[in-house]
Amino acid sequence: MGILQIFTLLGALGMFLYGMNLMSSGLQKAAGDRLRGFLSAMTSNPFKGVMTGLGITSIIQSSSATTVMVVSFVNAGLLTLSQAIGVIMGANIGTTVTAWMVSWLGFKADISILAVPLMLFGFLCSNAKKDKWKNIGELIVGFCLLFLGLSFMKDSVPDLNETPQVLEFVKSWAGHGFGSVLIFLVFGTILTLVLQSSSATMAITLIMLSMGFIPFDMACAMVLGENIGTTITANIAAAVGNTQAKRAAMSHTIFNVTGVIWALIFFRPFLGLVGRIIEGLFGLPDPAAEGFAVTGQNTPDATAALYGLSMLHTLFNTFNTMILIWCVKLIEKAVNWIIKTPKNQETEVFRLKYISAGPLATPELATEQAFDEIIHFAHISRNGLVYASEAIQETDYNKFEELRGKLVKYEEISDRIEYEIASFLNAVSEGDISEETSKRIKGMYKIIGELESLGDSGEAISRILSRRNIHNKVFDAETVKKLGDMAEAVDHGYDAMIANLEAAHRGDLEDISNAYNAEDRINNLRNHLRDSEIEEIESSRKNYQTSVYYMDIVSEFEKMGDFMINISQTLEKAFIKR
Repeated sequence: MGILQIFTLLGALGMFLYGMNLMSSGLQKAAGDRLRGFLSAMTSNPFKGVMTGLGITSIIQSSSATTVMVVSFVNAGLLTLSQAIGVIMGANIGTTVTAWMVSWLGFKADISILAVPLMLFGFLCSNAKKDKWKNIGELIVGFCLLFLGLSFMKDSVPDLNETPQVLEFVKSWAGHGFGSVLIFLVFGTILTLVLQSSSATMAITLIMLSMGFIPFDMACAMVLGENIGTTITANIAAAVGNTQAKRAAMSHTIFNVTGVIWALIFFRPFLGLVGRIIEGLFGLPDPAAEGFAVTGQNTPDATAALYGLSMLHTLFNTFNTMILIWCVKLIEKAVNWIIKTPKNQETEVFRLKYISAGPLATPELATEQAFDEIIHFAHISRNGLVYASEAIQETDYNKFEELRGKLVKYEEISDRIEYEIASFLNAVSEGDISEETSKRIKGMYKIIGELESLGDSGEAISRILSRRNIHNKVFDAETVKKLGDMAEAVDHGYDAMIANLEAAHRGDLEDISNAYNAEDRINNLRNHLRDSEIEEIESSRKNYQTSVYYMDIVSEFEKMGDFMINISQTLEKAFIKR
């Protein structure tokens, strides 16, 4: 095998991978947010989660894309761990569609003949003005590159008649009984880890099998290894996520490894079942029969082997899901035990706590759920004030940057929670609701908007402090104390706001005088601090730029007070019965 042939093979593999990524990306863009909305809505129970994962992966042709999406949803708190496990199970079944597509179109029909002409349509679509057609063009080009790459890979593999030493090398791996099964399983795992694509590894396995490089049972062992190797993608995506995201990725590993274990225990009977299905369903030779061997491409035995391998892939993931779907809670407990919440890490309360993704209850009960979530949102929002106060006092650069990162994160969390509650309220509003419920829902929209603005203010304070640090300015002890007094006044405002939210939820809110008192305290303190600071500037006792940063922070604290009084006033209008 010459150097040029090796590079041709590697280049063809690169074309296959690039085509797969391009096709998946085009499909995801063309589908838009509908896929994400479908994912977040159709996961109320494990069965729906499985069907959701199966459907999305079958469409976008990438279990890695689905699992990464699931991990990001868990990280954002939009899916619970148990919901994510169901979707991941379905994604494993959905990815088997790729193997069948490659077997039918890449080997049996050889669609690469049409790939080049199709590229013209892909090019024309990609130059269209509308984004929809551009995305479809990307999909077509990716589809063509995938099968062109597959064709080039098949053509660049050496002919066994010319280079029989290649087969002898592989035979040296295949003559150790069950030990050979383990060798090829590890080989499939490592190859998938390197390529970061189980679909690419599956295509390579199909090529090796169709060329007669490896026997059918060893190809099956490689497929089992690929199911372990593919879990690395989700774990990489979760590496930068929170604890729940890491647990979702780990559940993928547990699911596939457990499946491989039972498949190895029943390896020969499992292969026998696959063989009988291929023999009965397609009328082809049994690929699992003793003495079966692929004698050449485009022969009945080659077709039987390709279909058999695809069937094994599908049955493995389907059986594994059917077995483990009843063990979602056990898997959840296992990953919670394996990946423990760090002792020094803040409690991760970013996922929706009261609103489920399942069918809505009656509008009245649904608004109760939404109000519970709003109170939960208010408590989460308060953490932003805590971190802002700590950031003001922090003098160590690294610790300040950590606090600044938390404030940015909380601002993003506020955006997500506002969106999810609003989406839930939209669904409630579509039903048959009373005038009173409609009035309350309108009030809830206003409240979540103000709570999201509170998150913006915390992040704004972090930006002001960052600009101060860039210009090498510092607050003296007296300034830090004044800002601490302002933060304390805002904290009292939070007390009043949350107390009013809880009272309104109970139905016993009578007045909001506590909120007005807290607002007056914030405004009076703001006026006092502003007037005294102006006097300091006029007498040249303070650096002007430092004072600007100081007054900007005071202003942000006062804005937080405005947002909180707005919430209490909304409660007064929408929830106090006159």
